[in-house]
Amino acid sequence: REAESFKEQGNAYYAKKDYNEAYNYYTKAIDTCPNNASYYGNRAATLMMLGRFREALGDAQQSVRLDDSFVRGHLREGKCHLSLGNAMAASRCFQRVLELDHKNTQAQQELKNASTVLEYEKIAEVDFEKRDFRKVVFCMDRALEFAPACHRFKILKAECLALLGRYPEAQSVASDILRMDSTNADALYVRGLCLYYEDCIEKAVQFFVQALRMAPDHEKACLACRNAKALKAKKEDGNKAFKEGNYKLAYELYTEALGIDPNNIKTNAKLYCNRGTVNSKLRKLEEAIDDCTNAVKLDDTYIKAYLRRAQCYMDTEQYEDAVRDYEKVYQTEKTKEHKQLLKNAQVELKKSKRKDYYKILGVDKNASEDEIKKAYRKRALMHHPDRHSGASAEVQKEEEKKFKEVGEAFTILSDPKKKARYDSGQDLEEDGLNMGEFDANNIFKAFFGGPGGFSFEASGPGNFFFQFG
Repeated sequence: REAESFKEQGNAYYAKKDYNEAYNYYTKAIDTCPNNASYYGNRAATLMMLGRFREALGDAQQSVRLDDSFVRGHLREGKCHLSLGNAMAASRCFQRVLELDHKNTQAQQELKNASTVLEYEKIAEVDFEKRDFRKVVFCMDRALEFAPACHRFKILKAECLALLGRYPEAQSVASDILRMDSTNADALYVRGLCLYYEDCIEKAVQFFVQALRMAPDHEKACLACRNAKALKAKKEDGNKAFKEGNYKLAYELYTEALGIDPNNIKTNAKLYCNRGTVNSKLRKLEEAIDDCTNAVKLDDTYIKAYLRRAQCYMDTEQYEDAVRDYEKVYQTEKTKEHKQLLKNAQVELKKSKRKDYYKILGVDKNASEDEIKKAYRKRALMHHPDRHSGASAEVQKEEEKKFKEVGEAFTILSDPKKKARYDSGQDLEEDGLNMGEFDANNIFKAFFGGPGGFSFEASGPGNFFFQFG
């Protein structure tokens, strides 16, 4: 009678959803009469409402041990197994209910639910092997609707989220499990995996080591720990070689580091950028561009890689590409330095679209006044139309064009003001110089005319020769 009184009080609290008090009274009933199946069944129901499925499972199992014909006991055991992710055990419980009561609709539905969970497990296993991690996350989300307390499903989902680069979500799942069970090796491994993929390698190693303390045979934690240590060592050795100016060794070390773990996107992005810097130091600029491109493919927010690639584009006179990269950088980080880099690239791009007067004369950009005059003398005589009067019309036209360009180049580069404006990328038209109306012959005459100069004299119709003054 006393035990029944405790049970009735427990029922009253359960009806009011005060599950903690209900639990206390059901426990008193069990302590008073430990061989009553319904008391364990009731406490199991209460523990399930509190989300304590593992404890509830123990009570449900005890209830059917005491009375194998206790239908609700079998149902609750099945529900606990299913909630904990053991769909096979759950199925056996629901089948037992149907043996006792073949019309039990709840058991029929729960049996379908258990089959659904088993199906999602199988699909997820196959998709994980295929590295279709999004599909695995989808399957685990569906399975967790029926098995909300299954740590195994949550861990698999978290691991796939980490492999997809969704680190905050993965960390959240792993941290929730660790709050309930701080010794869960799988959760420790996933927590470390997130840090590892976020390039916090030292902290990641600590979690892997902790996971291995809890489960020394944890293969994934063992492999991840080994990779993390190797990656950290190679990267540091590469950095050291670079600082010492041993670029060849640095290149080799960064290349070796890139081969350790292709899944570590953030660290590999940094390694590609570092190797790109090495290549730029070795003046292998196209290789440097390729490395920086690989870096931004892995991490499209990596400003340092865009800056390094942009500089390489500048050095190889690929100004449009440089402008595009500097624009990306400035949109992300609007600093004065980035604004100036973009402006410089835009100026060089504008300059590149004009005629290269230095190239036309065949002189360096730092050529002296005498060097510019000497170059003009040589090129003007080489391309003067009269020198090619016997050539085909096509050749004459081409040489005339070149002769005019040589005159233009000399006009600009021999005038300090015009040269300064040209070098800075400013429009020459603002100086009143209209190249469309430019007369190369006048420049030629002005340059070669006078005592000691050259001039072209006619020796018959259409024939010319050089005459020294």
